[in-house]
Amino acid sequence: MKNIFTIGEISKLHNISIKTLRYYDEIGLFKPIETNQTNGYRYYSTEQFEQLNIIKYLRALGLSLKEIKTQFEQGSLENFVHLLEHHKERTDQKIKELQLISTRFQNRIEELMAVRQIKELGVVKLKKIEARRMVAIQENIFSEHQLELTLKGLENSFNLEPSLFIGRVGLTVSVHNLSKHLFNEYSSVFILLEDHHYDGDCSMELPQGDYVCINFNGKREDSKHYYHMLLKYIEDHHLKIRGDAIERMIVDEFISKDENEYLTEIQIPVT
Repeated sequence: MKNIFTIGEISKLHNISIKTLRYYDEIGLFKPIETNQTNGYRYYSTEQFEQLNIIKYLRALGLSLKEIKTQFEQGSLENFVHLLEHHKERTDQKIKELQLISTRFQNRIEELMAVRQIKELGVVKLKKIEARRMVAIQENIFSEHQLELTLKGLENSFNLEPSLFIGRVGLTVSVHNLSKHLFNEYSSVFILLEDHHYDGDCSMELPQGDYVCINFNGKREDSKHYYHMLLKYIEDHHLKIRGDAIERMIVDEFISKDENEYLTEIQIPVT
């Protein structure tokens, strides 16, 4: 049986490109048993198949070419075990990160599915809501332009990926502005958190408790009427405002082109 193979034959047998095989030769990772000095043709043998299989296996596990070459040069069982342990730790960390991302997806899916079940829009309700963690920047915000700049500063401050927090962004209206009916003058921008704990001056908690809430079909600029409804409910039921109002647009024009599907939520903490 034939025991000498050209680089093209090795490429087909092992499903690896000729360019890659040539590169492995250049860096000394996987060299042919013979190279024709006249035409530069490379030749390999069956004895090298196992080495190439190991290279492919370790590459599939995420090891670098440098790490694989070092292992081949040292030929140490201890080094090989250490190498695998190191990459197992990295893999475990990646699994945790992917699980967190999966949780974010699931939470968002559940929230949007719940939105589709809302039958009573523009109706004030008293709800008990669990504590929520968030990061926030306290800053007076009067325009969409200011909002975007402040939000970008918040993301940068905490090294947050914007794409991971779609739908988790909100604004607050201070108790003072509520009393003055300045509903479009916001006092902070925040991002609700689902996993990692962030320390710092901007970290906050929305405490568990009763909230007077309303969901309405519209944009942020439509909120004035609904704030009046919330304040009237609070007054009629002899409740006391215990903190800033929380406003979040859950479905906007970036999620749906149908304005009938837009959804904004306002919550005011009360006792």
